[in-house]
Amino acid sequence: QVQLVESGGGLVQPGGSLRLSCAASGSIFSINAMGWYRQAPGKQRELVATITSGGSTNYADSAKGRFTISRDNAKNTVYLQMNSLKPEDTAVYHCNAWIVSTDYVGMNYWGKGTLVTVSS
Repeated sequence: QVQLVESGGGLVQPGGSLRLSCAASGSIFSINAMGWYRQAPGKQRELVATITSGGSTNYADSAKGRFTISRDNAKNTVYLQMNSLKPEDTAVYHCNAWIVSTDYVGMNYWGKGTLVTVSS
């Protein structure tokens, strides 16, 4: 069984920073792309950033220049450094990963999410 667990969310003032972490655990053979998505109240889930196993990154326009995605393959962990946060960044941030388990079955996994609130 594989699971993703996010941490690092919280309340931050506009202009502040947060670092989110997402650790994958369980019967993992390999992890391909990992990413962060977010869902604001009353809105659909949207892409924030993704990173391949080789380190290639992709960002939503709203995240470019402010957020940085990275990963530690040895720890099966993906990070999202968020700077210059704005109230419109308030959302539940979900981790996503394509993981091949030890029985060689590949699946798309989601974490339960961590809440980020940007408010003064």
